[in-house]
Amino acid sequence: MKDGFVTIDTLSIPSDFGSINKVEVLIDDVCARLEVNEDYYGNVLIAVTEAVNNAIQHGNRQKEDLNVDLAVGDKQTDFCFSVKDYGDGFDFNNLPDPTAPENIEKEDGRGIFLMKSLSEEVEFSDGGRNVDIYFTKK
Repeated sequence: MKDGFVTIDTLSIPSDFGSINKVEVLIDDVCARLEVNEDYYGNVLIAVTEAVNNAIQHGNRQKEDLNVDLAVGDKQTDFCFSVKDYGDGFDFNNLPDPTAPENIEKEDGRGIFLMKSLSEEVEFSDGGRNVDIYFTKK
């Protein structure tokens, strides 16, 4: 998370898709507490749950003994969700373009593209094991 953000909430869940509802409750609570523009709520919900799904499926490979950790950062006009897994990481600088003709019909590969489209900024660190997703409040 960038400098200037204060951590206001955290959550740790097992790598189980049944835990996604806890993430949704966290998103609801944070958006209400920070008075996030309701027009942005759907973007936050989709982008963050996509990051958590990726962490469960691709990062931790659904190993329930590995957690997915979330942290929420707050700043005057912006906020951030940080999602960390404990897998092997990935090369986030070399992602196929999901809009390229050869990838259009593939069933996967759109998650990060979607996260970037729905947020202000997406940053990867720790070899791809951590993603920070930034949003504007208003």
